[in-house]
Amino acid sequence: MNTPSSTQKLEAALAAIAAAGDEGRRIFTRLYLETARTAANAADRRAASGQSLGALDGRIVSIKDLFDVAGETTTAGSALLREAAPAAQDAVVVSRLRAAGAVIIGKTNMTEFAFSGIGINPHYGTPGNALDVSRIPGGSSSGAGVSVARGMADIAIGSDTGGSVRIPSALNGLVGFKPTQARVTREGAFPLSFTLDTLGPLCRSVADAAATDSVLAGITDEPLPRRDVRGLRLGVPRGLLFSQAQDEVLAAVEQALAQLAGAGAQVRDEALDDLLSQPFHLQERGTLVAAEAAWIHRDWVDSRPDDYDPIVLGRIRRGQTLDAASYVGIQQARAALLPAFDARMAQLDALVLPTVPLLAPRIADVQDEGVFLRTNTLLLRNPSVFNFLDLPALSLPLPRGGALAVGLMLVGRRGQDRQLLALGAALESLLAGH
Repeated sequence: MNTPSSTQKLEAALAAIAAAGDEGRRIFTRLYLETARTAANAADRRAASGQSLGALDGRIVSIKDLFDVAGETTTAGSALLREAAPAAQDAVVVSRLRAAGAVIIGKTNMTEFAFSGIGINPHYGTPGNALDVSRIPGGSSSGAGVSVARGMADIAIGSDTGGSVRIPSALNGLVGFKPTQARVTREGAFPLSFTLDTLGPLCRSVADAAATDSVLAGITDEPLPRRDVRGLRLGVPRGLLFSQAQDEVLAAVEQALAQLAGAGAQVRDEALDDLLSQPFHLQERGTLVAAEAAWIHRDWVDSRPDDYDPIVLGRIRRGQTLDAASYVGIQQARAALLPAFDARMAQLDALVLPTVPLLAPRIADVQDEGVFLRTNTLLLRNPSVFNFLDLPALSLPLPRGGALAVGLMLVGRRGQDRQLLALGAALESLLAGH
């Protein structure tokens, strides 16, 4: 069977977006019809002449609406920035994608200013989950996850400050990768937290995640080293991060753990709650994210409060209450926590746990602010720990037979991003029955 050309894939994606009607307009905030067709045609010409710019050449890629594109306004999912000055140049990762031959199809919807894991947006609408449009897509990279899961893009680029790549990946049945923070430049991406923001891909396979990671990081793409599941040392941090989990999530995770053990992995429970609970204890008076967001938004929260989603505004304003001494104290305690956790990870290849403890709730069920905030806290809980610890983390979809999706999170050692992706590829193959 002939592989479809980049142009054919692009037109199929555009047709899927058009066929989705209003839902398509909730997934994408902007489409790049002319430039995408030009890029797809160029990729097809290279392919016809036996040339290639790499693994992303001709692939259809969506980008989250917080990345600068030269000549247009970056709204970051907000109404407030609709009339802002256009970007002078592309974000660095957007430039790298273009140079790698990626076909950028459009910008995807997101939580306003990336400040929730739910994915609701009152300004541009809320895209429904790809498996059930009545349910949340996960955030903040909401349109990103849905765009890939519905076949409107091969790969999406999102940001992840507390889980915003991994949550929508888990809830839409995708692979999502959060790198070690310093790996990918954030230049030209609208910030939420200087300390915790990362950029990464949402896609259908670990191979795509690895290829995209190389492009985003600006490094030469090389094949992942082959890893065998047999002998892997996998720690299961039972306790806090397994609490309040729905039965369906726990059942899927336990089945995966049993498969891994059956294939020869050393799967053992690890008592890590003394350290895994520290991000929450240290931030009881206020979070790094909220404090840094309060500084980023300092010129707008008082002068233009009515332009914000009220829930996002409330979360930013809470960041104004964290005093400077407490903020510095959190940063100092975090600096001491990272090497302490590294020491506990030294004898493990990865941690394995639920990406999030919930199946995607119904959009209608999180309209109340109290329910919204409780649900958001629970969705962010597991992934946000590993932003605070600055460890690479990968969410893999678990087989669910067409039901709502469950994600399995793998967490690697500091700076060992490619090794984690290689390990993820081995687990992906096993769990998919290959």
